[in-house]
Amino acid sequence: MISLIYGIVFILSVILSAGYIYIWHKHFDVNFTMVFTLVPIACAGYVLLANSTDLGSAITSTQLIYIGGSFLQFFIAMSIFNLCKINVPKWVRTLMFVVCLLMYGSVLSAGRSNLFYRSATLDLVDGTPVLVKEYGPMHTLFYVLLIIFFIAGIAAIVYSYFKKKQIPRRILSLLLIPDIVCVMGYFATKLFDLTFEFVPIGYVLAEFVYLLIAYRVNLYDVSDTVIDSMVQETSIGYISFDFKNRYLGSNDVAKALIPELNDVAVDEVFGYKTAQRKVRHYLDGFKNDPANNTFLFTVTDGSGNTDNDRYYNVNVNYLYDGNRKRGYIVTFADDTKNRKYIKLLDNYNEDLKAEVEEKTSHIVKMHDNLIMSLAMMVESRDNSTGGHIKRTSEGVRILIDEIRKEGILDLDPEFCKDVIKAAPMHDLGKIAVDDAILRKPGPGRFEPDEYEKMKTHAAEGARVIHEILKNTDDERFKVIAENVAHYHHERYDGSGYPDRLVGDDIPLEARIMAIADVYDALVSKRVYKEAYDFKKADSIIMEGMGTQFDPKLKSAYENARPRLEEYYSKV
Repeated sequence: MISLIYGIVFILSVILSAGYIYIWHKHFDVNFTMVFTLVPIACAGYVLLANSTDLGSAITSTQLIYIGGSFLQFFIAMSIFNLCKINVPKWVRTLMFVVCLLMYGSVLSAGRSNLFYRSATLDLVDGTPVLVKEYGPMHTLFYVLLIIFFIAGIAAIVYSYFKKKQIPRRILSLLLIPDIVCVMGYFATKLFDLTFEFVPIGYVLAEFVYLLIAYRVNLYDVSDTVIDSMVQETSIGYISFDFKNRYLGSNDVAKALIPELNDVAVDEVFGYKTAQRKVRHYLDGFKNDPANNTFLFTVTDGSGNTDNDRYYNVNVNYLYDGNRKRGYIVTFADDTKNRKYIKLLDNYNEDLKAEVEEKTSHIVKMHDNLIMSLAMMVESRDNSTGGHIKRTSEGVRILIDEIRKEGILDLDPEFCKDVIKAAPMHDLGKIAVDDAILRKPGPGRFEPDEYEKMKTHAAEGARVIHEILKNTDDERFKVIAENVAHYHHERYDGSGYPDRLVGDDIPLEARIMAIADVYDALVSKRVYKEAYDFKKADSIIMEGMGTQFDPKLKSAYENARPRLEEYYSKV
């Protein structure tokens, strides 16, 4: 009966091991494999022991049984440490294995020395062969090792349960079962002096639990599952090389992309043939600069139609064996869909940009025309300044052109464009001046109180421009336009209006505007005076350099003078 039970247990152990082989994966823990290897051997020992006919065969059967006893608890403990991600130093693992090996060496000496068994006889109990033993000193050490491995495994599980959130709780719970069952089954037999041993049943139960763990555990290993998923992915190709550029292998995707790979022998130095140079270029680029590891690989169909091209992102990285760098791996990821989408999007954006620019240009022109119309409307109310807006705008353009040629003042193109654009707006504040003053007939000048009211047009102009442009996106132009209107009557020595600013406190755009404004007033006819000739106007401007005008603009004005005289000679 006992022999039959042991036989059934042995068959179950073999079936479970076959199940493990069926689901086996190269990334499985080697300790799992040792468990599924040793359990059937130990169970076979119990079958042979139950059918022993003499002491020699009984001892041989016991030696098979103790393969499990000597090593299984070690491999179970190591599997627990690995699953709990607890690093055991190599020297500790090696030392523990050597101790187990020495322990099993003493088991093999049974019948020839008293290290493991002092004595042994074979008796029949109810028709069942039973090996009656007197234990030696190494058997006591066997108990000690069994308890050490058991406690270490339980401690690792408990520690991980409370301290390591990334270890699956289901796996931790399952790990307790084989560790406890194997040890308790062994000691239960010894404590109760039973003829039938529960140890092989415990082994088979442990196998079953480990089969459940093996089936589940790889799902938790992200690195392994990602690698396997990449291998199965038909749009990703990869080629591997050692550090001497010798070809190690590639998948079907890479061979389809680079047919020449089919003719390359494993361990052949790669990269000297014409068809191999592109891949070799990727490797050399990575060696020279590991940060430079991304390239583009294009596959054409030879028709010249780029719509049929396929694009692959090429990535070069180190090839790892565990934590060791062993070579290089080149991966090809199909990026055709993304690149064609980006190209389509770029074309759409270009068309949209052109359409927006066209509409924006139309709106800007309409906006500028409205401002110019408003300025001309204000000018039409002033008896003394006919054509002033147009002439001063051209004067500003000429002055800025000479300033840029001279290069003393670093003016960026946008600033220059904005000042020229703002020039017509400098007198918009006159819209708030009473007609009685603005349209006062000549030839007399303003009375003091009239002049004071006229001076308010500078600040009023800044306020009007602020209201007109307050919703514009071009904040820089708005500020320049306000400054031109507000400060074009300030004087460099601080005697101007409305704020009596001094020197460079006056915005540059207003200092430029001041010269163009005064020059136009001098060479143009007004209700209170005739037009001055160019010589007299020039002497007044030059005399004002350093008092009314910015002396840094003196040379630019002198360079601009011939062009100003030419322009005013024609208007």
